[in-house]
Amino acid sequence: MNQIDWHKHHIDDSTLITDNYKTTQNVRRYFKSKFGDNFKFDRNFMLWMKTATGLTMGDASQEWVNRKNSK
Repeated sequence: MNQIDWHKHHIDDSTLITDNYKTTQNVRRYFKSKFGDNFKFDRNFMLWMKTATGLTMGDASQEWVNRKNSK
């Protein structure tokens, strides 16, 4: 799996989450562009992202929605 520079790489729904995933401002901008100010990282979601290798950022977005809706 190709490594991604999570600080600079263009992120969209098809971007694969790699084993070098980092929670960066670039990742935050991606989520904010989709969900606006409603988006917030929490510890559990950040841990989920670290274990989501091979999934896409679109999958991650759906996971965030599922978590938000289950609260």
